[in-house]
Amino acid sequence: MESMFRGTTICAVKKDGQTVVCGDGQVTMGQSVIFKNNAVKVRRLYNDKVVIGFAGSVADAFSLSEKFEGMLNKFSGNLMKSAVELASLWRMDKALRQLDALMIVADKERMLIISGTGEVIEPEDDICAIGSGGNYALAAAKALKQNTKLSAKEIATKALEIAGSICVFTNGNLTIEEV
Repeated sequence: MESMFRGTTICAVKKDGQTVVCGDGQVTMGQSVIFKNNAVKVRRLYNDKVVIGFAGSVADAFSLSEKFEGMLNKFSGNLMKSAVELASLWRMDKALRQLDALMIVADKERMLIISGTGEVIEPEDDICAIGSGGNYALAAAKALKQNTKLSAKEIATKALEIAGSICVFTNGNLTIEEV
């Protein structure tokens, strides 16, 4: 059964030693109702050393972020090890396998996308985006990074603004976290 509450866009950009994760605040009920405008889907974990952003079913994303936080504690903040273990658990566990969400996780050294099918993907160009407006934000961020001198924070913010002007499931109420 598909969740009634969904919709978001998360974009992460790494540039000049700065890593930023930015997400919008919209939660959509079904395909036509904006249920909430100011949800926070980007948050800090592990003594503020890790930032995560999640897209998909709201309840599923919260459940996965709690599991990921447990992995970070278990593996002393090792982002890659925690991500791989979460992806493995997510893929193998019968109950977790039903969860419908994606996550971007980042620390000072790297950023990763984690999916429920077992993927842990490290973007090759230090930009990634997920969610309903993810492709719009990704395209905008790539163009801005290649053609401007904007900072990581400015690129991520502008990419979400552009996605929000195109995607009906993305709004301009942004949460921005930097590591």
